[in-house]
Amino acid sequence: MKAALVALLLACATTTALATNNPVGFQTSTLADPNKERPLEMVVWYPSSTTATPKVIDDNPVFFSALAVRDAPAAVGEYPLVVLSHGFGGSWGNQVGLASAMAQRGFIVAAVNHPGTTSKDRSAQAAAQLWQRPVDIRRAIDAVLAQPKQFGKVQPGRIAVVGHSLGGWTALEVAGARFDPERFAQDCKVHLQLAPCAVYQQMNPVQAPLAADLSDKRVTAIVSLDLGLSRGFTDQSLAALPVPTLVIAAGVPSTELPAELESADLAKRLPAAATRYVEISDATHFSFMAVCKPGGEALIEESSPGDGMICRDGEGARPREVIQQQVTSLIVEFLAQPKG
Repeated sequence: MKAALVALLLACATTTALATNNPVGFQTSTLADPNKERPLEMVVWYPSSTTATPKVIDDNPVFFSALAVRDAPAAVGEYPLVVLSHGFGGSWGNQVGLASAMAQRGFIVAAVNHPGTTSKDRSAQAAAQLWQRPVDIRRAIDAVLAQPKQFGKVQPGRIAVVGHSLGGWTALEVAGARFDPERFAQDCKVHLQLAPCAVYQQMNPVQAPLAADLSDKRVTAIVSLDLGLSRGFTDQSLAALPVPTLVIAAGVPSTELPAELESADLAKRLPAAATRYVEISDATHFSFMAVCKPGGEALIEESSPGDGMICRDGEGARPREVIQQQVTSLIVEFLAQPKG
């Protein structure tokens, strides 16, 4: 995998600072593992009844952030739950702008750091446990459902998973897609240029558990954002996927993660009646992540020459914050549609 794309997926990023008239609360926690092998860092953004002044969450010199009130009281009522899954080497901060925007629109939004594939934990042993990623999502759902006073009550039958890159693969697994390691290995012999092949090799996952059913029946919809590894899913499991799916792809041509071989190919294999495919022509894989501050690209180049491209979108593209507003609107509209 090329260094720039690795840097993209490693970025512990946040997105554009966002003022709002709708109060948003923010909390962090660590979910304990009974086996003490996989503690899970989780954050939750949620509608709040607070009158306190929101402050920037986890600001940094390179990327814009978002506004919320830490540990604010949850608003009364029932709200849909969305769980976010980051890409390889990323973190919950990668889609913080999306999380904040959706909380403003009445969603409880949880996000986790997947051990082994996050910027804060690059353990080879944990990364090899790729099948644990869908389990992480299940644990996050359990935690939010168990604490309605803390985060707000989850509306019955309204739980969605949104994933970017490897997080998109995670969302499909949670929905019921089945991964065939042998199929993927054979496909990578044909499409040597694809970045997911290099990522998979780097993780070196234990294969046997990957073929298992890793679904969570509570999930009622999923969204993939320019996902990878989709070519390893079996046709049969995709054709039978039981939940509606929104597939959003980066439309700027790419040799390492081309839409026609990943997102578009995935959408063609999913049930047509329950699948929506959107290709954003001026978006790259980078566009679903952070909006860089002025001078942010230079700071990245200083520490990692060549990787400042994570701040750029397609040639002549709209501002990244505008692209991300479109992504948010697409997701909110999709999740508002009646399911079943």
